[in-house]
Amino acid sequence: MSKMVRWLCAVLRVPGKADLLLVFLFAASFAALPVFALLPSLWGFAAASAVSYVVDEALHVRAPRFVRRLAALEVDRTLRFAFRTLMLLALAEHTEAPDRVLVAGLAVFGAHFALVMLYSAVHHAISRRRVLPVAVRNLDMSGSGIQKQPAAYLFRRFLRKVLHLDLPAHVGLLVALAAGTWVPAVIGYTLTAGSAVAAVVALLMEFRRARRMPGRGEVIAEVNRQLAGYRPEVALYFSFASVSRDFMYQVNMWIDTLEQLDRRPLIILREQASFRYLSRTRLPVVCVPKADDLAELELPDVRVVLYPGNAGKNVHMLRVAEAKHVFIGHGDSDKLASSNRVSKVYDEIWVAGRAGRDRYQRVRHAISDEAIVEVGRPQLSSIRLHADHRPGPLPVVLYAPTWEGWSDDDCHTSLIPMGVPLVEKLLAQNVRIIYKPHPLTGRRSPEAAAADRAVRQLLSNDNERRERPEAQAVLAAGPRLRDIRARIDELAGRHSGDYTQQTRDARVPDRGDTAEWHTLYAEWHRLFWESHGPVRHHVISGQLPTLYECFNQADLLISDVSSVVADFVASLKPYVLTNAQNLPDEDFRAAYTTAGGAYLLDRDCARLPEILRSVREPRHDPMAVHRGEFKEYVLGADVPTSMERFNTAVNALADRAVEERGEHREDGHHDTVGVLA
Repeated sequence: MSKMVRWLCAVLRVPGKADLLLVFLFAASFAALPVFALLPSLWGFAAASAVSYVVDEALHVRAPRFVRRLAALEVDRTLRFAFRTLMLLALAEHTEAPDRVLVAGLAVFGAHFALVMLYSAVHHAISRRRVLPVAVRNLDMSGSGIQKQPAAYLFRRFLRKVLHLDLPAHVGLLVALAAGTWVPAVIGYTLTAGSAVAAVVALLMEFRRARRMPGRGEVIAEVNRQLAGYRPEVALYFSFASVSRDFMYQVNMWIDTLEQLDRRPLIILREQASFRYLSRTRLPVVCVPKADDLAELELPDVRVVLYPGNAGKNVHMLRVAEAKHVFIGHGDSDKLASSNRVSKVYDEIWVAGRAGRDRYQRVRHAISDEAIVEVGRPQLSSIRLHADHRPGPLPVVLYAPTWEGWSDDDCHTSLIPMGVPLVEKLLAQNVRIIYKPHPLTGRRSPEAAAADRAVRQLLSNDNERRERPEAQAVLAAGPRLRDIRARIDELAGRHSGDYTQQTRDARVPDRGDTAEWHTLYAEWHRLFWESHGPVRHHVISGQLPTLYECFNQADLLISDVSSVVADFVASLKPYVLTNAQNLPDEDFRAAYTTAGGAYLLDRDCARLPEILRSVREPRHDPMAVHRGEFKEYVLGADVPTSMERFNTAVNALADRAVEERGEHREDGHHDTVGVLA
């Protein structure tokens, strides 16, 4: 039976059994409407109608994928409301309601749906007028003339609200049929028609204001005025085909580094959805979806452009001849992305240490040695060293598998072949587990998604048998954590409202906001770990707690071939690489650079008890000496610091760009991206 339930959940795209029950109630209530209308059964129809209203709303919250599946089959919300109304009129006709009541009902319901269509058209017109060519954060856009967003009660989730204006007419007609007097029907009809007209009139007033929105040229001109006052010298450029929080870590990991540069940085994004998941920064941010609009941005002083990822839209910036283009990536690993031939299009490739240089040199006839610069990993400065770590009552194992990759050739995840038995054996060893899967886990492979769910369930079940006081502490800390998170999001610029409203509200950040953000950020992490106690397991899937904060909690990392391993090496703590193919140790270490200081774990996890001994008995840690040597090979020397090396590399390349163009940084010459494109 459980297999059939899971199959039905998968087919209907609902999360669980409770939601499956909602789907059956939804189907039964709508199926019952024509039956009760034709019998006729007034009370049966009233009950089915009420259930259909409530369950329809519940499914939008609990099972949005199921609702989207209905819409794809043309059974959208509007059609469902129309069907319910038609059945109500059929019920009235079969209960021999007077013709004038039926005609009035048909007129009112018809007018209501006509007004819904008009409302939708006006809403669409306002939305189109509010589309900006450039969205902005941390620049003063008060002089842009951008109009305020329409009131949320009129604009957000509008279709749900205006369709539900039929409720007074529905209730009024049902009461009239039950009481035998038609006054309730008249009252209901009047309320539905009046409220629908009032809603349309209110939105038309908002449309009048939207017509005063500045044009494309005016917005770009104002952005250029603000950029001219700031004069950015370095740009971080990011694009991805389907931006979500799963990808924005590639940008967020570089923000603190950019803020410490000698030169003035700018962040350029190409997809508006990326604004939602961009972390806090005091740096100016511009988001320019269209290449034509990007071409009109004036960036005459930008001499270095940094790229954390390879994307097709990178070519729109790579055409800028006055700047030097650098691939900085989003972490060093032995994956193909960390030694891609595509990187040849950049002027330089910056890697953390010698390991990155050697990795590119293996790509013969592609990347010259002179184009590779070792700059370290500045963002790792917050990772605590093994010597400063304070162990808890149980060994803490961070299991951070990578995802299944874009193809089978690039699939390094341990989740599919050994993830579930690995976690089961870890639990048998009485350890505390922090499980942090890659954000894209299960995106391509159903097997990976199933293994991920199984691991989460194992940890949840084991948590239930652990100390109850910790569960109470988690609940008690919840409100404070939510309050801190809300303020963090506010300081990060993730305000309510659309991207246009966020641009309208953009301002130059106050230095005090930065200090407050760091204070709240530290408090959130402290409260999170303290409230969860020293023995409960964790599944980490959001932006907080961060990966590096998980590093600081862990005694041991178990991971796959990924950049997570190279970053964890900075702590000098023991780490494990999964060898799911059971390659001989020598072959595995020869194939994967990051195995240099690692314990290797076979597919059957037979070595696990001995590996855990290195945590429980630090004297029995034979890989410790290798980790010290390997850290310098992967991340570079500790002196000068990574931040100093990175900053020096930016300054040197910017000066070289100026020299090669025969310009001076103070000459006041202005080009636009468009002229060069």
